[in-house]
Amino acid sequence: MWVFGYGSLVWRPSIPFLERQPAYIEGWCRRFWQGSPDHRGLPEAPGRVATLVEESGQSCWGMAYRVPSAESAAVMEALDHREKGGYERRRVRVFLAEKAETEVCGLVYIARPNNPHYLGPASLEEIAAQVLRSEGPSGHNREYVRRLASALREMQATDDHVFALARLVG
Repeated sequence: MWVFGYGSLVWRPSIPFLERQPAYIEGWCRRFWQGSPDHRGLPEAPGRVATLVEESGQSCWGMAYRVPSAESAAVMEALDHREKGGYERRRVRVFLAEKAETEVCGLVYIARPNNPHYLGPASLEEIAAQVLRSEGPSGHNREYVRRLASALREMQATDDHVFALARLVG
């Protein structure tokens, strides 16, 4: 089983894996349009975290993890709990960068507009202001943005939305 991470899973997987490598999915872009009432914010003051938005011609870079077969049920249970704030599981085609663009079927969690914590589009300035004032049990929201931007730079991936937001939150 492969798991594709595009948010905190990029830099903090906390799941057992046999292999980890940079990868991307096509037809999706990352946006900070999901509210986080349980990790990077509170129910009365949610933070903003990443989700995927379908967009033709776009690619989203992240990290792919190959999970041991014996651990797959436990990993899915752990990820279902971790992503309980409005995310749903979906299967996608994942392209592994280090294996000559090898394609695998992977599991990804996406927060769709129909979930109760979905915040939707906003200007980068509005998103940055919310990030700067948000903190939850997993830490300050700006740390999430900074660590994601740093991890993407380390893998030499480009994401204008994340990088612009990281500049705004300092």
